Amino acid sequence: MHDAGLTDHVFVITGSGQGIGAATARTAAGYGAKVMVSDVADDAGRAVVGQIVDDGGQADYCHCDVSDWDQLQNLMRVTAETFGGIDVLHNNAGIHETQFTTGLSLEDMDLDTFDRVLNVNLRGAFAASKAALPYLKHSDNPSIINAGSTASWVGYPMTMAYGPSKAAIALLTKNLAVDLAPYGIRANCYCPATVNTGMVSTFLEAAENRESLEGFMVASHLVHRMGEPTDVAEMVCFLASRKASFVNGSVILIDGGSLAWRGTVDALGMA
Repeated sequence: MHDAGLTDHVFVITGSGQGIGAATARTAAGYGAKVMVSDVADDAGRAVVGQIVDDGGQADYCHCDVSDWDQLQNLMRVTAETFGGIDVLHNNAGIHETQFTTGLSLEDMDLDTFDRVLNVNLRGAFAASKAALPYLKHSDNPSIINAGSTASWVGYPMTMAYGPSKAAIALLTKNLAVDLAPYGIRANCYCPATVNTGMVSTFLEAAENRESLEGFMVASHLVHRMGEPTDVAEMVCFLASRKASFVNGSVILIDGGSLAWRGTVDALGMA
């Protein structure tokens, strides 16, 4: 790959056994970064490391549940011991309520489900940032990159917990940027639309009519396709690089134009 300004940067990527996290791990390693893959799915995480190493990159694996403070502290400590420090924290780990419940409305969702989603998606990002801070302070190009969503901006069906968690991530990002500015640590957030991941597939399967919901969501993309994890991975790598040194506290849409308008592409004769 061409030089992205990431050579020897150390990445910690939570939830990187699949989807956007895995794509970011592979992409960052391809640009010369050293990557700590972490997940609760150990086999998947180790498989990503294997792919990176087979391609000549540098990576290692550490089990981590972002809802567990002790595990987060261990993740950061192991990363620093393995690679000599931490430059980039990619708070990618996240869950959606459709992954473990059919109670998706306000009426049907129990409080434990709501708490579980926010505990991983929001508290996990806050706690991971806190755990990484002592190491990020020693980097000469430190940044935190958070996983938002178009659900950070607008409402969707079946996202009664996920949507609020991602809206909160957007404002957490801005507060991190303000709080960490004295240390030179940048904090940014990217917000994808419908991306071809396992989480999105599970979300679509929960709909009464998957084909109809998928068609509706993709039809709003002015770039008329579903996003791919590598699309987002390239954005993360840019935000982590020195090329983005003046980008801070930003909540950036990477949504194929979905929220640029109120309509579907059939109105433009593109369907």
